[in-house]
Amino acid sequence: MFNMIPLLLLSVAISVAQETITSPAIGSAAPAFLGHDDQGLEHRLENYRGKWVVLEWHEKGCPYVTKHYRSGNVPALQAEWTSRGVVWLLINSSTAGSHSFLTPTESKEYMSSIKSAATASLLDPEGRIGRAYGALTALHMVVINPEGKIVYLGAIDDKPTTSAADIPGARNYVRDALTQAMAGKPVATPSTTPYGCSVHYAATTGIK
Repeated sequence: MFNMIPLLLLSVAISVAQETITSPAIGSAAPAFLGHDDQGLEHRLENYRGKWVVLEWHEKGCPYVTKHYRSGNVPALQAEWTSRGVVWLLINSSTAGSHSFLTPTESKEYMSSIKSAATASLLDPEGRIGRAYGALTALHMVVINPEGKIVYLGAIDDKPTTSAADIPGARNYVRDALTQAMAGKPVATPSTTPYGCSVHYAATTGIK
């Protein structure tokens, strides 16, 4: 079978090289946004002031994403933290026509199939939310504190591979950030380099 992973990695490299958007700084106010989920419900970041929020960029078909969902790793992480009151928002910034673009109906069916335990799945086909957070890859993770400031931005863990066998020995940066910050401690590693497949933005963003 033809191995698509090298092409996907090349796609990431090309996209990063072409992209000019930048991520917001750690400790800065999280960019405000208005988005709609696959249920048609509206989500404004300001409405979650006073709560911990996790943003997770998602690309259907990405082997890095598949690694964390087929293994149950991310759904378990979502369930663990939403049960503690954390708002976990999946964001799909893929433009119409890309292989990872999802209509609301497709998104609902897909999220059910991967057993997502996120609070909601937002559809961002124009890429406004993604650009605001400098999201170039899935999984691109952001943790926002109750004051609306970013306390972590980067990769989900320290094992940038597509193998589920690497998950048990990985350091999960998102879990660490939430655990430390919610205990009133500084986040030991507040920023890392996200890994994964390129987000398929609309052509106007300059990303392929």
